[in-house]
Amino acid sequence: MNSKHQYVELNDGNFIPYSFCLAIEAGFRHIDSAYVYQVEEEVGLAIRSKIADGTVKREDIFYTSKLWCTFFRPELVQSCLERSLKKLHLDYVDLYLIHFPVPMKPGEELYPRDENGKLIYDSVDLCAVWDAMEKCKDAGLAKSIGVSNFNRRQLEMILNKPGLRYKPVECHIYHNQRKLLDFCKSKDIVLVAYSALGTQRDKQWVDQSSPVLLDDPVLGALAKKHKRSSALIALRYQLQRGVVVLAQSFKESEIKENIQVFDFQLSAEDMKDLDGLNRNFRYVTMKNWQFLLPIKYFRKH
Repeated sequence: MNSKHQYVELNDGNFIPYSFCLAIEAGFRHIDSAYVYQVEEEVGLAIRSKIADGTVKREDIFYTSKLWCTFFRPELVQSCLERSLKKLHLDYVDLYLIHFPVPMKPGEELYPRDENGKLIYDSVDLCAVWDAMEKCKDAGLAKSIGVSNFNRRQLEMILNKPGLRYKPVECHIYHNQRKLLDFCKSKDIVLVAYSALGTQRDKQWVDQSSPVLLDDPVLGALAKKHKRSSALIALRYQLQRGVVVLAQSFKESEIKENIQVFDFQLSAEDMKDLDGLNRNFRYVTMKNWQFLLPIKYFRKH
């Protein structure tokens, strides 16, 4: 293993990020990725290597990928999924999501821009995108389909679509999405928590003056009470709300610790204290996320 870059070199010259293999070895089975992350080839290598050494079988892994915004035209939707599957060397994904309700100009550029540097958006009906997603499921390329970063209005637009055949399948303590969670539960839709630990605080996406979620004193007090880390308290909170949690880390100690989230229980009083931390605060906002839809889109839809 290359200790500087945390990569494992294979005998064919390929490299696998060590954290992917370690996560599988530690017991994680839900892997969340996407076309736009541009790591699916490496993730696929990690999955296949752990299958080859007997650690897991393909059916043990729940793999999620996402349709990128430049493939929203219905005739392009399946091709995006096929590109991901080719990189992964897998026959299907377990869950395929519309990554973000942001139709952008088709092409090879992930963020197509005009001569002035402005993103070039496209005009595509999200219901037509959903029709194409349903065809991917019918073709056996995705076992389940869903949406990502949709608000309630956009979800309802899909749910109320004439001829709907399949229902779709950022949440953290400072932004607990209570109303959206209640709505999803009422429609039998599973909510997944993104940034459950308050993000990696990448300067490209997150305002560095924003509060550090894991430094919150209430979280710290509960961590001391349960003899767990603040991160485990934050993850456990979401699980007990019925939310699926994504936890990102590149450190071996954190990866091994995160899987211990099932080893303890928060009391009703603990949950109430954590509910009280909600600020409706987003770490990733329209101001600092370069590919969000213009505000007028949300007003329109």
